[in-house]
Amino acid sequence: MNWLTDIIRPRIRSIVGDQKEVPDNLWHKCPSCEGMLFHRDLQDNMNVCTHCGHHLRITVKERLAIMFDDGRYETIDLPKVAYDPLKFKDRKKYSDRLKDSQNKTGLKDAMTIAKGTIGGQNVVIAAFNFSFMGGSMGAGVGEAIVRAAKEAVKTKSAFITIPASGGARMQEGMLSLVQMPRSIIAVEMVKEEGLPYIVLLTDPTTGGVSASFAMLGDIHLAEPGSTIGFAGRRVIEETVRETLPDDFQTAEYLQEHGIVDVVVKRADLRETLGRMLNLLMDPQGDSAGGTKKKGSNAKVNGKAAPAKTSSGGKNKSPAAKATKQIQAAQSAAKSAKKNKKKSAKKPAAKKVAKA
Repeated sequence: MNWLTDIIRPRIRSIVGDQKEVPDNLWHKCPSCEGMLFHRDLQDNMNVCTHCGHHLRITVKERLAIMFDDGRYETIDLPKVAYDPLKFKDRKKYSDRLKDSQNKTGLKDAMTIAKGTIGGQNVVIAAFNFSFMGGSMGAGVGEAIVRAAKEAVKTKSAFITIPASGGARMQEGMLSLVQMPRSIIAVEMVKEEGLPYIVLLTDPTTGGVSASFAMLGDIHLAEPGSTIGFAGRRVIEETVRETLPDDFQTAEYLQEHGIVDVVVKRADLRETLGRMLNLLMDPQGDSAGGTKKKGSNAKVNGKAAPAKTSSGGKNKSPAAKATKQIQAAQSAAKSAKKNKKKSAKKPAAKKVAKA
């Protein structure tokens, strides 16, 4: 019999009374200054540290509410893709990993498509969710970017992507790498229609995402302190055999070197985007009932929208160009096969003649 647990503890509890357990998520530690932040203060400050101004990660739902006018927007369903095309398995089945991430986040994949207005201008946003398998880009994410670009073209809206990703999804192998050129084609669709394409770089933006559509924006915005790059810092240092600066691969470092245009605080994001969109989509300030002269083309970022050809049709879309390139490659492969067959038949004919 243990008198401490069986006698003393019950008597203390009877005197003090039952104490309610304190939740674990009331306080958060800032990863930058290690200051303690009360969860309500952190939420009221848009998940930005009240001590040092460090921008902590937020969910897609919170980010979209911050960006759209009055926090109102409409989500677009993600396109259906093959669930587990390669039947991949490492320590755990890929299908099980997908189910776990879906149950944890309540999302189908690492991408959310939403449309609404910012500064009164129509906008389509494709935002990554890093909590869904590290925001990795698979076939579902690539298809979602194409769907978002088509929606922007259809509704004549600006297109904004918000990457927060570790890169391509290794469980889908080559299928995930193919999404890099597909996402680039989607961006070109938007640009050929004379619509602005803006990228908001958040923490982290790395790997195949940073090597594709994330670096093709007309304007690149970034949140303070965001990690942006392709390979990891240690890998680069071992390759070049040099010690890199402390702020290497940060938003501020990339702004100094011309890759990022503006580093924007989260509190100023909606106002900054609204001002940019009004300048790009309505440079004359005539959105409220203004008229365009006949024969004039809309301009975006100083560039004229694609003019119509003499036949009355628009310039060929990136998808049509890609299809023609594939057809040309196929015809070249067929001609190469024919040449091989002809060269293989010629020696045989000579042997017959000699016999």
